[in-house]
Amino acid sequence: MLNTVILIGRLTHDPDLRYTPAGAAVCNFSLAVDRPFTNQQGERETDFIDIVVWRQEAERVAQHLTKGRLAAVQGRLQIRSYEAQDGQKRRVAEVVADRVRFLDRPRRETAPGAPGEETTEFGDEDQEVPF
Repeated sequence: MLNTVILIGRLTHDPDLRYTPAGAAVCNFSLAVDRPFTNQQGERETDFIDIVVWRQEAERVAQHLTKGRLAAVQGRLQIRSYEAQDGQKRRVAEVVADRVRFLDRPRRETAPGAPGEETTEFGDEDQEVPF
């Protein structure tokens, strides 16, 4: 049997890092992934896919990724059921990521109080990025 998913897309929101009562890090985010074909109007449609990352990889994702960043996710599809507060049974599909690759650099921002000067999230442009 095989359950492997590889996705490339942009984060729809900043990653949400939490810790379980046992102390394990868990991070959730969503990827916007364009479909490889166009609809009848000639437009590309987009799927929004929930991603879950655990432990050290979760902390790394939360530290370095933000909304809009391009990332590749490798993992497995998980379908889980739960009972909502209203008593209804719900099912949710999500990708449990084993690896997350950062495919672009942090966006450049203008430094506060320094018109025209730009900086990156990691400071000096010549500095090596830690991944």
